[in-house]
Amino acid sequence: QVQLVESGGGLVQPGGSLRLSCAASGSGSIFRMYDMGWYRQAPEKSGDLVATITRGGRINYADSVKGRFTIARDNAKNTVYLQMNRLKPEDTAVYYCKVHYLVWDYWGQGTQVTVSS
Repeated sequence: QVQLVESGGGLVQPGGSLRLSCAASGSGSIFRMYDMGWYRQAPEKSGDLVATITRGGRINYADSVKGRFTIARDNAKNTVYLQMNRLKPEDTAVYYCKVHYLVWDYWGQGTQVTVSS
């Protein structure tokens, strides 16, 4: 059973930066076989894809975050990161980490990101 723990959320002013981390436990060396992603859900809105990174390193971003956010993975640490720069109020949401492996999806508990002055 894979467990995901997100961290790094918080309150930041518009234009600021945050780095989210998602650490996977219970996966061992299989982590490098996972496709990973970050998703977010704002209040009263449906969930949206933010960024994904495949086991082969292919990266995809939502248009709304291109040029501002960067996803990266460290297979040695079983961790995926989301560097968020030039944050906007519309980035406010709960951010979730997801693992996809074969036919399984695992989700973290989410971390709140609030962008406000």
